[in-house]
Amino acid sequence: MGAAGTDNLDAGVFLVDKPAGISSFAVVGRMRKILHIKKVGHAGTLDPFATGLLVVCAGRPATRLISLIMQGDKEYLADLRLGVTTTTQDPEGDIVERREVGSIDSSAILQCLAAFRGPQMQVPPAYSALKHKGKPLYYYARKGITIEKEPRPIEIKELEPVDGDIDIVGPDALLRLRVVCSKGTYIRTLAADIGERLGCGAHLEALRRTKSGCFQIDGRSLDWQDLNAEDARQRCWHRMIPVGRVAKLLQ
Repeated sequence: MGAAGTDNLDAGVFLVDKPAGISSFAVVGRMRKILHIKKVGHAGTLDPFATGLLVVCAGRPATRLISLIMQGDKEYLADLRLGVTTTTQDPEGDIVERREVGSIDSSAILQCLAAFRGPQMQVPPAYSALKHKGKPLYYYARKGITIEKEPRPIEIKELEPVDGDIDIVGPDALLRLRVVCSKGTYIRTLAADIGERLGCGAHLEALRRTKSGCFQIDGRSLDWQDLNAEDARQRCWHRMIPVGRVAKLLQ
């Protein structure tokens, strides 16, 4: 879409490459300010420490598509720090335990990953936005209140190491994985479960979302620099995906 049409647009979808340290809520707020549109939302949150694809929908015709967009599978690059567990299963929590990693060969790792592929039931983490009696689970976790959480059906469709050499030796070893999963999957819980199966514990140290449904990080993506540029409004409109095109992609 050309610059001449930037003031005539009612709605669209934007692909934002979220940096670490910025909340999904902050990205939505920034987009709302840039576009001068009140109705703005995202199709699947990313924790502040995570980076990557945040699908932002602006305008009522676009926000109506959020539930459909969220139905799609997600792809992530996940860094697991072995030998260290945390209260939140990610780097934002307190360290609970340090364990000896020792030596884990590639065959043991591949066998472990194979056990997590396919449909399964996953227990959501205590620190999550899922509601219990109208309040998010993290509300209770911060108060030290234990809430029994019902397992939820998910599917890990692809799970593989990113690096060719995956023999692990020594303390605080890092295991980098590519994950393709269904909606509602908690990657930090997957990381913690993999660590337990390997016998050394783990937490999710870094996470990058590369795909969400029919969208991926590509040349249309906006980064935080784009959203803070003097011509941020023009940059956004030039890379907008029209609602009609998105609707066809979702069919």
